[in-house]
Amino acid sequence: MSKRNSQAAKSAARERIRLQQEAERKREKRRRAAIVGVSIVGVIAIAGGVGYAVMQANKPSDPTKWEKAADAKVVAPANTSGKNGTTLTLGKSSIKDTVHLYEDPRCPGCAVMEQSIGETVNKGMKDGDYKLSFTIGTFLDNNLGGEGSKNALSALGAALNVSPDAFLEYKTALYSAKFHPAESSDTFAEDDELLKVADTVDALKDNKKFESAVKKGTYDAWAVKMSDSFQSAEGVKSTPTIKVNGKVIETPKTPEAWKAALKTAGVTK
Repeated sequence: MSKRNSQAAKSAARERIRLQQEAERKREKRRRAAIVGVSIVGVIAIAGGVGYAVMQANKPSDPTKWEKAADAKVVAPANTSGKNGTTLTLGKSSIKDTVHLYEDPRCPGCAVMEQSIGETVNKGMKDGDYKLSFTIGTFLDNNLGGEGSKNALSALGAALNVSPDAFLEYKTALYSAKFHPAESSDTFAEDDELLKVADTVDALKDNKKFESAVKKGTYDAWAVKMSDSFQSAEGVKSTPTIKVNGKVIETPKTPEAWKAALKTAGVTK
């Protein structure tokens, strides 16, 4: 074998080794890509599973209940007026100024507002500074799944049927730090939870008529109509929203800021 042929053989051997090493690197790259791909699919599957689990947990116990309520005859609570009893205004009718609150029972921002200025807002109405109106929606049930907003609204109707004060006190209790759930939690879908909260309100504690109305869903159809009126409210894009004499104002964070906002809006005794 000549030297030339020996060098050619060595070169050929080195080329085979290089090609084998390159092929092995490509196989390893494909193997790693496959592992990453499987991992990503696994993460997506887990995330999807969690989301599905949340939606299933918040799935209405009786999907047809609210569908039936939408077509049922409306029983409007006392202390309401207008078509289907969806006008809810407290205070003397002779008072010229009106404060209108737009809320959702599951809304965390509404809970913050209630805990910060709710007592001051209610007192202004009782002192005769303004009338106080409410339009209550249930859009968070649609956004998050569940029926807590609708169920709590129906229970608020039962409280309103007892008295305006019972309604205000019950609403305060539902939005309190002690009882208001996380936005994604559908706690208010349970009648027992709503009745537990009601036990903190003197006018509702051991009130069999109120309890029966909550359990039977006496005001379910009213709650659906009230929610519909929220959906059609002009200029309301979120909760909480406050209008003073028909104009949206920024939600004050303190009692002092509330009084200042009223002054700016021209509301005086």
